[in-house]
This record gives sequence, structure tokens and C-alpha cells, in this order.
Amino acid sequence: MTGQSRKKKYNPEELRMFIHQYGETGDPDLQELLVRAYTPLVETLSKKFVRGQIMHEDLVQVGMIGLLASLRRFDPSFDRTFESFAIPTIVGEIKRYIRDKTWSVHVPRRVKELSPKIKRVVDELTIQLQRSPQIADIARYLCVSEEAVLETLEMGRSYHSLSMDSDLEADSDGNTITLLDLIGSQESGYGQVEQNLMLDRALNVLDKREKEIIQLTYYQNLSQKQAGDVLGMSQMHISRLQRRALGKLREALKVDQHETVM
Repeated sequence: MTGQSRKKKYNPEELRMFIHQYGETGDPDLQELLVRAYTPLVETLSKKFVRGQIMHEDLVQVGMIGLLASLRRFDPSFDRTFESFAIPTIVGEIKRYIRDKTWSVHVPRRVKELSPKIKRVVDELTIQLQRSPQIADIARYLCVSEEAVLETLEMGRSYHSLSMDSDLEADSDGNTITLLDLIGSQESGYGQVEQNLMLDRALNVLDKREKEIIQLTYYQNLSQKQAGDVLGMSQMHISRLQRRALGKLREALKVDQHETVM
């Protein structure tokens, strides 16, 4: 396709002829010509749905999908213009994208579909009632339950999520903190859990008697004499076995820590 044909503007009759020819042949050059001719229409429709973090360029790309689908499915034999057929298809693709792709967290489809209806109805009822509508007003207008309205409003807050690094104003001087500063804290219990797991693995190097002595003297806080009374052994014997068990544990823990680092 020449540069001149790329820039040329076509009248409605010419476009109808090209659409008819494309429907019969599927010619890729005709497709490119028609896409370029109707790109301004897609851009105009996309602008109507731009809000918040939704980028216009993204919606134009989605709208182009609807345009291509319209070109493939349009039947010139029906008594309607291509534009009247294409616009609902393009808008449908854009709305589907907004419904399915722009929520920060997953919510049920029924919520995605009901949410824009509630926003529209709130504006309409505010004008009609001359006051802010109540949940019952909205539910009655949409013929849904009040629970459905409440669920949708609550989940609607999840449309955009905040990063844990988002800045929040902390005081009147303009100093800021992050969300992580508010909820994040160092949990000492994690280190204790890791130490306990390492100790449990190390205890496997002890024989039955040594495990019993460690259990009585360190877990149950018995003295060597009390442990000896339980096991029917002298305090001296308990002391000797305890020293031997502790030596084994120290060596086992050194090996465990080395393997963890490696």
C-alpha cells in the first residue's frame, strides 16, 4: 500500500465498498486500510472510558480488537451501517477489559458487573430523591438484594490496591511514612522457631539416655540431683552424661549451621 493511500481520506460510499470487498476476499491490504480509516472512531470511543489508572492507549488497543472483530463479522446485506454495528462491539470489548482486567484483586464477576450499575444509579437517585440514596433505594431500583449492594460496595474498594511502599502523610509538617512502616515489625519469634528446629534435628545424635537427661534438665528445669532421682542414677553420673550430650549437640549444631550457610 502506497504512502498516498495511507493518508487519503475516504467518503462513506468508498468505505462501504471496501468493507464489502473485504468481507468477500479477506484482503489484508483492505483490512489495513479500513483499520486506519476507523482508528479515529476507536480513539474517540476509548476516551469516554478513561479514568483513574486506566490508560487511553490501553483502551485503544482493546478497542482495535473490537474493530477487527466487527470487520470480520459484518454482513453488508443487512440494512444497517457498519458504524452502527461496530460501535457496540468496540464498546463491549472496552467494558469487558475494564471489568476483567483493571481490578487490583480478584472479585466475583457479579460484583464487577453490578459495580458500574450502582455508581450510575446513585447519581440518578440523588437527582430524583434530592438526597443521597440509601442501600434499600439502590437495591429496589436495581431489583437486587441489599446484601448484594453492600457486598459490591465493600469489594469496590479493592478496585485499586496500594503498594506497601505508598507514602502516607504522617504529620502536619508534611513528613511521610509508608504502609509498611505502619504494619511491619520485626518478629523475634521467627528466629526462635528456627533455633528450635535446628535443636530438634541435633537431638537425633543423642542416645535414649542422653535425650532423657537433656529433657529433664533443660526442658523440665530439674536439677541434676532431681534428674538422677527420676532415672535412678547418681548426680555425678547425670553430670557426666549431660556434659557428653552437650558436646554432641554443639558439634551437631555447628554442622547444621554450616550446611545452612552453604
